[in-house]
Amino acid sequence: MPSLHSVPLTMLDGRETTFGELAGRAVLVVNVASRCGLTPQYAGLEKLAETYQDRGLTVLGTPCNQFGGQEPGSNEEIGEFCSMTYGVTFPLTDKLDVNGDRRHPLFTELESVADASGHSGDVRWNFEKWLVSPEGEVVGRWSPTTQPDDPTLVAAVEAVLPA
Repeated sequence: MPSLHSVPLTMLDGRETTFGELAGRAVLVVNVASRCGLTPQYAGLEKLAETYQDRGLTVLGTPCNQFGGQEPGSNEEIGEFCSMTYGVTFPLTDKLDVNGDRRHPLFTELESVADASGHSGDVRWNFEKWLVSPEGEVVGRWSPTTQPDDPTLVAAVEAVLPA
C-alpha cells in the first residue's frame, strides 16, 4: 500500500497541508461528529492523545456530516464545541466526506484496510478509527463502537510508536 504522506489536508482553521506533515509519527485517524451518541469518545481520544503525544502519537479528527447529519456546524462551531465541551487539543481537519463520489482521498486509502471482523470499504458510522504508522502505512482499523481505551487499540498504538 502506498504512503499516505502525499494526501492533501485542509485543517479546521483553513490551513492547507498534507498528511506528510505527520510523517514520523503514529496517527490515529477518527471520523468524528458533534451530535452523535458516540461523541463522548472525544474525551477518551483526548486522553489517548495526551498520554502518547510525547512518544509520537497524533490523534487526527476528521469531522463528517454524512451520518444522520450529526456534524452540521461550521468549522468554527466544530472547533469551539470540541474545545469547550471535551477539551480537545488534537488537530481536526475541515469537514469532509468519507464515502461516496466526494470521498476525500485520505479515506480512499484508509477504507481499503479491513478491521478485525473483516470489514473493509465504506465507513459505517461516526468514530470509526484507523491507525497509520510513522511511515504512512495503514496498520489497523476499528469499528465506531471501539472505545479509545480499548486494550487492542492501545496495544496497536503502542506497537507503532516511533519513540
